[in-house]
Formats: sequence, C-alpha cells, structure tokens
Amino acid sequence: MTKSLLLTGASRGIGHATVKKFSAEGWRVLTCSRQPFDRSCPWPGGEENHIQIDLSDPADTINAVEVIRERLDGRLDALVNNAGISPKGADGARLNTFDTDLMDWGKVFHVNFFAPIVLARGLRDELVAAQGSVVNVTSIAGARVHPFAGAAYATSKAALSALTREMAHDFGPLGVRVNAIAPGEIATSILSPGTDKIIETVPMKRIGQTKEVADVIYFLCTQPSSYVNGTEIEINGGQHV
Repeated sequence: MTKSLLLTGASRGIGHATVKKFSAEGWRVLTCSRQPFDRSCPWPGGEENHIQIDLSDPADTINAVEVIRERLDGRLDALVNNAGISPKGADGARLNTFDTDLMDWGKVFHVNFFAPIVLARGLRDELVAAQGSVVNVTSIAGARVHPFAGAAYATSKAALSALTREMAHDFGPLGVRVNAIAPGEIATSILSPGTDKIIETVPMKRIGQTKEVADVIYFLCTQPSSYVNGTEIEINGGQHV
C-alpha cells in the first residue's frame, strides 16, 4: 500500500526538499500552500495532489480539512507542519516585541501554531488508521533570541514546541507519534544577510542543507523511529551548544 504524506509549505526550502525525499521513496505527497501549484515542481502527481489554502485564515484552514480528507483514502501516514512566516521590517529589519504590528502577531500564530493543531486534529481518524506520524517544524529561534528571526516568529515556534509535547501525550495512546525538528541556519531563500557571521560560531563551520533536514523528517515518519515520541531534534551543526 502506497504511503501518504501531507506537507504544508512545500514550495521552497525545507518543504521542497522534503517533498522530493518522500516522493523518491515512493510516497504519495499531498501539498498545501497559499500559492497555486507550480508546474515546474519536479514530483509526480503534484498538481492533482495540491490544495491551495491560506493557513493565516482560520476559516480557510478549517474548511480545507474536508477537502484534504476527500483526497485521502481514509489513511494518512505522515503530516509535516512545515509552513511558517516571519514578517520583517523595512529593509529586512528584525521586528521585536515593540515593533511587531498586532495583526502580524495574529497572522504568524495562525500559520505557525494554530494550523498544525487544526490539521492534526481534523485528520485524526486518518492518522490513527495509518498509525502515522506528525512532525512539527520549529526553529532554533524558539529557544533563544535570534539576530534575524522576529519576536512573533520566535514565540510561535516556542509555542509549537510545547504543542508538540501536548500532542505527543494525546495522540500517543492512539498509536500516532508526534515529534518536532528545530533547524538552525539552513541554506534556503529566507536566510538574512549576516548569516555568514553566525556560521563562524557553529562548531561544524558550515551551513546546513535542506536535504539534511528532509532526511531527519523522513526518519521521524518511518519505522526506524518507531519508539520516538514527543521529542524535538535540533538540526543545527551544534549551534545550540
């Protein structure tokens, strides 16, 4: 039986690499993003398995659950909550607790925090049927003040870490594992100028690659991690030490 993955935020970076990894392993991949499907994306069945959804809109997210359920065959082997937004100020400036507009706080938390639980709870029956896994993508910014990641983004990721723990407690008895990954500096289009200075402090002295993150996500969604539940794996080359 072909396994199925639902991934949010698939259009670039970690999400894009994750889709390619699971697709190469023979999984059916369903993707969610606020953009229509990009025909240049190189995975089979991508267009018919794409759901356009604005995760910053609570009603749109809730309504999309039924659309997603109709695309599934009663089973969901993995849900990866990867979508995340981090608003910036003028010229890409970091927005702190003073500068972040209250509306932006709401949008960030809807995408980064509320959408993961709305989707997981809404697709609970399908996850249970497959004895599946949920992976929440948090961030190193959720545990420390980051020079580029804004206050709303950082606190939403910290909240998502706590949510992972709560979800693992609640979903575990149903046979569904819930874990998180916390990437550090990864080579994506959202890197800010000055990242090279951070890399100098990383013990491995290099930036991470999106494929390295995708490989850990795949591990958490497959049998080798069958007794891993409620944990957060840091993928940062030792940046946290």
